[in-house]
Amino acid sequence: MKHERADAARNRTKVLTAAAELFAVKDPRAVTMDDIAKAAGVGRGTLYRRYPDVASIAVALLDEHETALQRDLMSGPPPLGPGAPPAERLAAFYAAMADLLETHGNLALATELGGRRFEIGAYGFWRAHVLSLLREAAIPTPEALADTLLAPLAPEVFKFQRAQGLTLANIKSALSRLAMVVENRPG
Repeated sequence: MKHERADAARNRTKVLTAAAELFAVKDPRAVTMDDIAKAAGVGRGTLYRRYPDVASIAVALLDEHETALQRDLMSGPPPLGPGAPPAERLAAFYAAMADLLETHGNLALATELGGRRFEIGAYGFWRAHVLSLLREAAIPTPEALADTLLAPLAPEVFKFQRAQGLTLANIKSALSRLAMVVENRPG
């Protein structure tokens, strides 16, 4: 692994801190690279050398939270981790994702600027997880259902639901009911 220079590490920390603060107070879709450079006190060239766009900065910030959830899915206790029936695991995944969106929704929104939802690595991991649960439940043609089951977790959908007055508990309850499609194995 390549060693990061001390000044580059300081600049990375300044950029990520400034971006996190901006995303917390402003719609991330309205944050510009200039906003982040000014808030971080770095030049645009410094910013662009490491991050090509705002979404890539948001991805870097969100990565640690998504990585922790991925670890729990692979080796945590059931029902989120292995050992529970597929429908229970899907419901637990939905609940964990709702919590992540509740806490880090603005970051998630920023990672999907310009329709990047399907390009980010985390989406591929979530899709693979849902596909494995569908296969375990013997759902026919699981590829046709995986993205549909992930659609309610789109940050814009979550933000819209919260803006409509739905509580986190309301959303989790609805997602839990949706997870039962894996148990019922509809034709």
